[in-house]
Amino acid sequence: MTFARRSTLAALFALSATIALPSFAQEKKELVFGATAGPYADQIKVGIKPLLEKKGYRVKVVEFNDYIQPNHALAQGALDANAFQHIVYLTKFATENKLELSELLKVPTAPIAIYSKKHKSLGEVKDGATVALPNDPTNAARALVVLEQIGWVKLREGYDPIRASEKDVASNPKKLKLVPLEAAQLPRSLDDTDFSFVNGNFALASGLKLTEALALEKTSPTYQNLVAVRTADKDKPWVKDIADAYRSKEFLAVTEKNFAGFVKTEYQQGR
Repeated sequence: MTFARRSTLAALFALSATIALPSFAQEKKELVFGATAGPYADQIKVGIKPLLEKKGYRVKVVEFNDYIQPNHALAQGALDANAFQHIVYLTKFATENKLELSELLKVPTAPIAIYSKKHKSLGEVKDGATVALPNDPTNAARALVVLEQIGWVKLREGYDPIRASEKDVASNPKKLKLVPLEAAQLPRSLDDTDFSFVNGNFALASGLKLTEALALEKTSPTYQNLVAVRTADKDKPWVKDIADAYRSKEFLAVTEKNFAGFVKTEYQQGR
């Protein structure tokens, strides 16, 4: 763990020590919400925080720039909830790190997409092109599935779309050079690669637009991002209030106005 990460977590734990006291009372009125910087933090700030404040909560939003710290901070009590990951990542991370975390509900999600600064269309791909993709297993799998869908690679028969890896690439006719990178670094990679897959939150946080993407993932519920809470807290009244805020007509209006192009959740599509 870097010094910066230790400092961030230390600050969060100090914060939790000062605001966690109300959780021992009958009514919890202070909430700390973690999210990756960009659209998921913005969803909370613009759409969720105002609704919770109307119910009498004081809400603090803590932004992260990686996928590691938010779950540890949640499990250790520095956060009350976080929003940045899909169920595949949450399940794998919680299992490997022995964390008692659970999904509360899905949130509107920006799909993973292919961008390029050097090419205007997928049809311009040449033999030996460099393609950057996330280096974490679950998001790498998503990128590989999209690569097959657009016809750039062929994955082996019977592959698992949730666990696909470079070992599942049966054919790479264009001899693409696949470059795994940390997800947060993918927007910067566009200066050096022919094409890069960029997770929606990091794309938007870096100024990229979904409408600029050369191809968008057809995001299934499996890869829709979610709100996570500690498993022990899942049935508490303040957790229900968070869920009610996301399911509200007010947040649906915020989604349609501020997050166009995001994949809506089932509860939003049903309205």
